[in-house]
Amino acid sequence: MAAVAQQQGPEPVIRVSDLHKNYRMGSDTIHALNGVDCAIRENEYVAVMGPSGSGKSTLMNIIGCLDRPSSGEYWLSGENVSKLGDKSLARVRNRRIGFVFQTFNLLPRATALQNVEIPLMYGGVGRRQRRARARATLERVGLKDRMKHKPSELSGGQRQRVAVARALVNEPEILLADEPTGNLDSRTGEDIMDLFDTLYDTGQTIILVTHETHIAARAHRHVHLHDGVVTQDHSRSRTDVQ
Repeated sequence: MAAVAQQQGPEPVIRVSDLHKNYRMGSDTIHALNGVDCAIRENEYVAVMGPSGSGKSTLMNIIGCLDRPSSGEYWLSGENVSKLGDKSLARVRNRRIGFVFQTFNLLPRATALQNVEIPLMYGGVGRRQRRARARATLERVGLKDRMKHKPSELSGGQRQRVAVARALVNEPEILLADEPTGNLDSRTGEDIMDLFDTLYDTGQTIILVTHETHIAARAHRHVHLHDGVVTQDHSRSRTDVQ
């Protein structure tokens, strides 16, 4: 197994240690993760790569607090979230992690503004404050003039920008993006990746799952998984990034 890159600096915002995840399928046990060790620090831009079945989606589900490891530990900003109960995990997901999905996952009958407000509603934020925050976040992603439009009235790129705004509205510690350009044409996909570059430049920590090398090339660190283990972990300076 390739040596894992040793990152120097402050305490990581994410640290997973000897992470295992097993699934039962009939009489068989699937070992999705087989002892993953990884640390990610604030304002890193990381691409998680690997073939189908490598464990990258399983790892992202655990980092996103959508699933728990079978064994091992996951620490988020110094808190062992792998030991939290369901309600506590839900709070972590809502307040500290932003999700961007390939399929957008927007409510079709809600406007862009209403879609972005949803995480704030779950967080108990009052109507006036959440509307102001949602408006500011939509402006941040370049949709100032599309706030009252429903998803069917938006282009694919605009819908993904709404999804990014929804992920950012709670000012999460980490932004998780799972194949965020998979449903977009190449030009629109590049526009979304330009937006991610801007977010990174303003201090956002980004973890991106992708199988596309030209998308991964935007990231400053690549973590490769194969058969549930990290096989490569290497970083590049900003000047080396395409």
